[in-house]
Amino acid sequence: MDSTLMDLLEKKKSAILRRWFDVIIETYPSDTSGFLKKQKDQFANPVAYTISRGIESILEALLEGKDLAEGLPFLDDIIKVRAIQDFTPSKAMSFVFLLKKVVREELEKEIKQSPVADALLDFESKIDELALLAFDKYIKCREQIYKLKTDELKRMTFKLLKKANLMSEISEQEFEHKD
Repeated sequence: MDSTLMDLLEKKKSAILRRWFDVIIETYPSDTSGFLKKQKDQFANPVAYTISRGIESILEALLEGKDLAEGLPFLDDIIKVRAIQDFTPSKAMSFVFLLKKVVREELEKEIKQSPVADALLDFESKIDELALLAFDKYIKCREQIYKLKTDELKRMTFKLLKKANLMSEISEQEFEHKD
């Protein structure tokens, strides 16, 4: 990637991270976003902490040119948080695309004054790749949540039927595996 762009991104890294965090938090309902912005304690506000640490690690990986497909634990953490919340898939994944918007806004003057446009397009392609990986991880998390809910429903149904003496011949394990 173009070293001029990397230098600009490195120089504006803290502003990009601050702005990216803010626009991600704005995707939450206003009462939730207010809390997420104000509460800085990692234990009182694990969602904001996870997002903050995650986006910092994601930006570092992008700036260092790491292979995104290698597995990014910090991306997994953000996806897990967003998967259990009541977001549509597109809204849950929007945080990745918001980085492009933030970078363009933060580097607006520099983009107009220097020939970094091609390098910026390459960088944005990496963000798109990250978004696709994030979407795959999101879907896996949602599938796991649905499986857990289904398994719990099966257990509850079995226990109710057993309590009502409607099911005594088969074990709970046999009941759970009947599909």
